[in-house]
Amino acid sequence: MTKQEVIIIVGPTASGKTEAGLMIAQQIGGEIISGDSMQAYQGLDIGTAKASVEERQAVPHHGIDIKTIHEAYTAADFKERAAGWIEDISRRGKVPVVVGGTGLYIRALTRNFDFQKSAADPQYRLTLEHQLEQHGKQWLHEQLRIQDSEAAERIHPNNARRVIRALEILKQQGGRTIAFSEQEEAESPYTVRMIGIDIQREVLYKRINDRVDQMAEDGLIEEAKWLLENAGPDVQAAKAIGYKELFPYIRQECPLEQSLDTLKQHSRNYAKRQLTWFRNKEDVEWMDMTVTSSAAKETKLLSYLEGIRQPLSKGIQAGRKQRGDPDDETC
Repeated sequence: MTKQEVIIIVGPTASGKTEAGLMIAQQIGGEIISGDSMQAYQGLDIGTAKASVEERQAVPHHGIDIKTIHEAYTAADFKERAAGWIEDISRRGKVPVVVGGTGLYIRALTRNFDFQKSAADPQYRLTLEHQLEQHGKQWLHEQLRIQDSEAAERIHPNNARRVIRALEILKQQGGRTIAFSEQEEAESPYTVRMIGIDIQREVLYKRINDRVDQMAEDGLIEEAKWLLENAGPDVQAAKAIGYKELFPYIRQECPLEQSLDTLKQHSRNYAKRQLTWFRNKEDVEWMDMTVTSSAAKETKLLSYLEGIRQPLSKGIQAGRKQRGDPDDETC
């Protein structure tokens, strides 16, 4: 059985993934699936750098504005939904183009991770959250290590939400959680071509700093205030980089400049982690897109696409025929 073909655009925050994804999707007759864990939330537009309304009209997008700020959106949710979108897009003769920087979400999709869908245990979760408050993250992580040392190795002590979820699964299933590392080498259910958008480090950091300043001008503070007032600081949406850094300013605990500086630093650190993840865990074809003009970027991307014969040639030809473009035998 022929596998469905999927292009995945990855890279650090502010590297230009959205722009690259749009260019590629328009050239091959593709539709975009957001692989960003925060773009799913309604009302969080500025801080998550969603594609504009005009861009979404030019190319169909999936995975944006599908959750309220009170709901969780997990890697398991994304994998299940994305699989459905890929099936639908492919069935209609289009090419799925996944664009995003959330490494675990992309890995879950490309390796078909089994997330062990155990029902939540609200009472036990409250107990764990109370223990977290009383004893701290390190103590809670040690409880996980005692029960499942492999799970503790995979989950950072600071990621209390995942530590709590792992402890829930252990209680419900009465045994060791299935290590994602055991699924790392599984064959992908898709034919994947993963393109990484690479930017010179100093240029990337300047883009991050400039983007934070622009977001602030565009209404990021008001968006963060709305999130805090309507959902509070403990929902998953409020944990995202871009919002939590502004809460101290909104509570009048520090100056705005300090919150923005913290946001810039956290964003730069996140960009480092994204690069480390994709370089260590994925088979990525990296493209240096330090060029500044859209025309130069489009030239590089088109040159790259013209060199692809398989597995995307069918998708490229299908996209061109749909738009009425002449066939190109060199593609």
